[in-house]
Amino acid sequence: MAAQNATHDDRTAPRRDSGDGVRDREIRIEQTHLDRVYHRLEEKIHEAEFLMDDAAKRGQVGTPGALAERDAQVFRAGVHLNRLNSEFEDFLFGRIDLLPGKDGERGPDGAYTSVEPADDAIRTGPDGDRAEIAETLHIGRIGVLDADYAPLVIDWRAPAAAPFYRSTPVAPGRVVRRRVIRSKGRRVLGVEDDLLRPELSATLDGSALPVVGDGALMAALGQARGHTMRDIVASIQAEQDQVIRAPAASITEVEGGPGTGKTAVALHRAAYLLYQDRRRYAGGILVVSPTPLLVAYTEGVLPSLGEEGQVAIRAVGSLVEGAEATTYDTPAVARVKGSSRMLRVLRKAARGALEMPRAAAASASTSDHASDPSSASPSDDGQLTLDVALGAPAAPSNDGGRPGAGSGTRPGGPPERLRVVAFGARIELDADELRRIRQNVLGGTAPVNLLRPRARRLLLDALWTRSGAPRRYTDPELAAEAREGFDEDISSEDVFQEFLDAWWPELTPRSVLAAMADEKRLGRWSRRVLNPREVRQVARSLARLGPDGQGPLSVHDVALLDELNTLLGLPARPATPREVDPLDQLTGLEELTTYADRAGPRRGRADRAERERADYAHVIVDEAQDLTPMQWRMVGRRGRHATWTVVGDPAQSSWSDPDEAGRARDEALGSRPRRRFTLTVNYRNPSEIAELATRVLTLAMPGTPAPEAVRSTGVRPRFAPGVDGDLGAAARREALRLLDEVDGTVGVVVAMNRREQARQWLTGLGHRVVALGSLEAKGLEYDATVVVSPAEIADESPAGLRVLYVALTRATQRLTVVSGTRDEPDAHGVPDLLRE
Repeated sequence: MAAQNATHDDRTAPRRDSGDGVRDREIRIEQTHLDRVYHRLEEKIHEAEFLMDDAAKRGQVGTPGALAERDAQVFRAGVHLNRLNSEFEDFLFGRIDLLPGKDGERGPDGAYTSVEPADDAIRTGPDGDRAEIAETLHIGRIGVLDADYAPLVIDWRAPAAAPFYRSTPVAPGRVVRRRVIRSKGRRVLGVEDDLLRPELSATLDGSALPVVGDGALMAALGQARGHTMRDIVASIQAEQDQVIRAPAASITEVEGGPGTGKTAVALHRAAYLLYQDRRRYAGGILVVSPTPLLVAYTEGVLPSLGEEGQVAIRAVGSLVEGAEATTYDTPAVARVKGSSRMLRVLRKAARGALEMPRAAAASASTSDHASDPSSASPSDDGQLTLDVALGAPAAPSNDGGRPGAGSGTRPGGPPERLRVVAFGARIELDADELRRIRQNVLGGTAPVNLLRPRARRLLLDALWTRSGAPRRYTDPELAAEAREGFDEDISSEDVFQEFLDAWWPELTPRSVLAAMADEKRLGRWSRRVLNPREVRQVARSLARLGPDGQGPLSVHDVALLDELNTLLGLPARPATPREVDPLDQLTGLEELTTYADRAGPRRGRADRAERERADYAHVIVDEAQDLTPMQWRMVGRRGRHATWTVVGDPAQSSWSDPDEAGRARDEALGSRPRRRFTLTVNYRNPSEIAELATRVLTLAMPGTPAPEAVRSTGVRPRFAPGVDGDLGAAARREALRLLDEVDGTVGVVVAMNRREQARQWLTGLGHRVVALGSLEAKGLEYDATVVVSPAEIADESPAGLRVLYVALTRATQRLTVVSGTRDEPDAHGVPDLLRE
């Protein structure tokens, strides 16, 4: 079971020191070990650099043998140095504490090879089972030995590291405690423990084995005297282990209420799959989380899953390269943007954007050519001139419609006339002909930008036909030759390219999204799809974007951008030729380079490929019940050929139309077989808090069973009545009180429109207090939680009761509810929604 929380109080962690906090002490222990590892790494880097310098001196001898030896030594040293440098940062991530093994054989990395514990490793006595930790292994990106060849870090790929990934509470092997170490650079930030043998009293160096995080909770449950508690612990471990080890084929769906460990199970499943079949999942694993806050939390407790770039953890609002959600839509706007109806609107917008006005500068660049036919000059063979109208004045000319005068064009709009002088005659395509060509091009379903070559070809076809040349050339070979020259001459003219750029511009998703801020334009594109009120709401929400689409995006805007990216497509780019050193051309030789030199550019390309990757081998969707139909389409594109793990809880859904989202989910996942699991035990919330939350669950989704809470603190939720205008003072007062009662974090959850207010309320209380909106709380947990005005949270959207249920289930120890007048509290301060 994965660690999921910060510090628990003494009731749930009997092995915790009462004086100096066990968490801080364990962090210091890991920091000492990490300092020793980095010192050894620096020694190894100096050794590699010395070898590189020595190899360079060998090259000065000048003999062929010396040069060959130099290249071989440089290669070996370069490999070593490049690896050390690339893995130097944040490479230590795990630790396992092991029982004595059945044999005493050591592997090449210095660790014992035994998988199963020795027969006498566990001693049974009247006070329960006891054992002594015999070996501790730290797991990291590369193996590190000390000067005496004892292992400081085990390479995660080594057989000795396998128990870190494979061991489960059902099949722990020699592992008693598995620790995830969270570090940044050379600093250890935190540790979280999984206790794989909670029924065992283990000692390390003569003292009780310390446990941090939810491992402490499992220790408390495992040490309970009654058989019922032991059975519950076993059931938690068994049901989670079944999910982790489920076959990789197709789709694994996991449902479970708050605190059942869905996220932890999904992440450990990813580690298990990656270890079991690394070749299959070399295409990458994508973990999709609902919020950046949950991404940060996940990155903190997730065991490293492999080499750099192999696992990507992304918030839904960060799935599109170059886009990041930084703002929120109102619930009404979110319901429209997230709906699958937007697909029809975007399809029309992607094509309709071709008719949008162009920048005045682009029009002016060729306006001189457009207004004066004399500017059309013959080409070298005297057969071709061009005259293109790009945004000429809208008023008719005074010359009786003389060709090239620009009549019939719209200022700033797409060009409405193309004139060519060829074969001694003036050829013109007017607005109607251009419109027919455009409609012909758009008749298919190909992305708009990818249709540009077809548009160019049909323009040339129309000009060729209008010129009468097909009638003049009866010989097929002559006709083909003349047509080739015709096309080449026209296409090589700058003014024709300028016409094409204005008539069929290259569109970007951001520019089309920005164009939708025009209410009239959006109304045309969404006719019979959105009602006038919805059009107005969406257009106003997009007004925050500039003409080029730059500006703050919401998580729903990001999904629209991804859809537009598919509808528009990226035009093909000409390959950039590789620059050749003139000296290489003269000598035919290239300078000898080291492996590190050659690997550098490749690493850059690999990093770029990871950023641009849009299809993964395995996709994990956390809190899947919150994805909108448009977001399901976005995620589905990244797993067309993937296996999936989909984790969620319908009772916690913040999307107003689960049936619509379900249809989009089925479309994204396809018809592949599905394997379903349900997690039933809540080990996050005490039963006192779970009981209160269940009252809201009954209102939100009648008949839905709540997960069973496995512990009790004896502390019931507290109710603090307040009045409008004084919610802030009440919330601050309760947060201060909770800071004194718990050692860890306090989350203050408010309705989304009060987020900024709440941050002001809590100014100066320190980093242990976090203010967050109701939708931001998904997947997170705190030692204590203050929920402000349940009625405001419940009323902010059609899914408000489900969102409130989420808010009430974030606390692991204490819960306080602050009510306002809208909550209609009784004499005891209990809001109407929470009364029995």
